Amino acid sequence: MTIWRDFPGASTAPRTDPAAVTVGNFDGVHRGHQHVIARTRELAGSLPVIAITFEPHPLAVVAPDRAPKRLTTMRRRVELLHAAGVDEVRILDFTREMAAWSPQEFVDRVLLDQLHTHLVAVGDNFRFGRRASGDTTFLREAGERAGFAVDGLGLDGGTEPFSSTLVRRYIAEGRLREAAEVLGRPHEISGVVRKGDQRGRELGYPTANVPVDEAYAVPPDGVYAGWVVRAHGERLPAAISVGTNPTFDGVERRVESYVLDRTDLDLYGEEIRVELVDRLRGMVRYDGIEPLIAQMADDVVRTRAALGI
Repeated sequence: MTIWRDFPGASTAPRTDPAAVTVGNFDGVHRGHQHVIARTRELAGSLPVIAITFEPHPLAVVAPDRAPKRLTTMRRRVELLHAAGVDEVRILDFTREMAAWSPQEFVDRVLLDQLHTHLVAVGDNFRFGRRASGDTTFLREAGERAGFAVDGLGLDGGTEPFSSTLVRRYIAEGRLREAAEVLGRPHEISGVVRKGDQRGRELGYPTANVPVDEAYAVPPDGVYAGWVVRAHGERLPAAISVGTNPTFDGVERRVESYVLDRTDLDLYGEEIRVELVDRLRGMVRYDGIEPLIAQMADDVVRTRAALGI
């Protein structure tokens, strides 16, 4: 029975040739992760570099109430890992049975039996095996016994190392520019555009609406400057509202993006990424349409300034 999840862009077959391996959740593929991958590539020489990630997050299996908000979809994570320089992505189909493996079982079943590992590079905070009892010290000792090298790496970031937890905190506080500093790019929300109330079109500001998935990290309700990225790569500047549209007594939380100067776009049914660059203001309930329209015009001006366009 395979331990790997079948997913576009990821591999599942056991390897027979040696490889360099890096292991982690890699949620967000932030600059700390990128540093580990670059170092793995440097140490690997001519060996292919494999990144192992987990689905679902291990905490979602062993302690669901403590499972963190996700920073990216798995599809985006796979894309970002390849872009960071790995040759192969492996997604461990994480189960309660796997959570019960001892650290040695993880080494034997994953690194040796499946991947023919000659080198492992991980963040120095990496933990694995039952109750997270394995660490880089154990991994080095296992490597000495089995014949593979181990390198434990810092995640950079100065006094506060880069981490997915730090990114989530910045996002929760609406500090999108700080989040981008850790990620190396703007934080983004993905989803399929669907029809909303179409009030924006009536007001002269048509929006592409994506429902908020609460499993993912979403900043506080408010208005943001950012970009809409289409599937073919086109990036469009946008004023973005996150919230329930309180002026019209909305209930559903949405990400609504007005692409600047465009009233001709038909994005319904299209999957987009919404990149959030900067928070402009909090959410406000307006008494009437006119003050709302005036505020939206000001939001557009401030969006241009925030994006430098």
